[in-house]
Amino acid sequence: MAPDRKVPPFAGMSVRDAQAALGRALGEAGIEDPARDARLLVAAALGATAEDLIRDPARRFDAAEAERLSSFATRRLGREPVSRILGVRGFYGREFRITPATLDPRPCTETIVEAALEVAGADGWRERPIRILDVGTGSGALLVTLLAELPLAVGVGTDVSDEALRVAEDNAVRLGVASRASFLQRRDLDDITGPFDLLVSNPPYIPSGDVPGLEPEVRVYDPPGALDGGADGLTVYRTLAQDLVKSVPHGWALFEVGAGQAADVETLLREGAGSALGEIRTWQDLGRHTRCVAIRTQYYP
Repeated sequence: MAPDRKVPPFAGMSVRDAQAALGRALGEAGIEDPARDARLLVAAALGATAEDLIRDPARRFDAAEAERLSSFATRRLGREPVSRILGVRGFYGREFRITPATLDPRPCTETIVEAALEVAGADGWRERPIRILDVGTGSGALLVTLLAELPLAVGVGTDVSDEALRVAEDNAVRLGVASRASFLQRRDLDDITGPFDLLVSNPPYIPSGDVPGLEPEVRVYDPPGALDGGADGLTVYRTLAQDLVKSVPHGWALFEVGAGQAADVETLLREGAGSALGEIRTWQDLGRHTRCVAIRTQYYP
């Protein structure tokens, strides 16, 4: 935290005044959407819901609650994301536990879920069992969400981090899909028994030279291995494209991509699929950026 950023004295403050004071402090620090962050941190410090804050805005902070909110405020002013402070992230209507070992799943990644559910519906996968592979599963947000949305599906999540896999397993248990999910420590598609109908992945795609310029919420608090995609950001896509048809001979593979990367990723997937290429589709996120590149494979030996 910058030395001139003072945490308001919350002891004895009302909920209304504490939210306003924290919102001002966060706004003056240049933090985006300070009112939202203040509301979430005040609720967490009180062990309350957003509805509780609305119902009782005159409620006063006692000493312990004020100390807890001061700790949260200090961390947020130091640019630690709210999701990291609270240890949870909302994703596609569900709450996922995250730790320093996992990427903090962003709202834009929900584009992959929407795209996957769209192709699942078109191919009749809601009515029959399918196998899903999530490469680089992290917190398990993609795999667990898809298993929850497709109750006949089973899936495998892979990651290089054993600690991340434990978090993903825990989220699968908490969200009721553990009986249909398994997790493997793998770097690529080798030694993964297919075939799969659907592959999803949010790989590291930030060019190495761009990582130092990222916002501190990302650069400091997300695992470096989940961000750095090599010199041009495309290293993992190249690796996965080479063996893609082995894992998904007849189905769809969907990838999250960074700004301006869609055309290059399309080229890599076309080259990797060769004669097994069925079609390529893209989806935009809510900011109208191309966020998902998907390939249908149709391999005939």
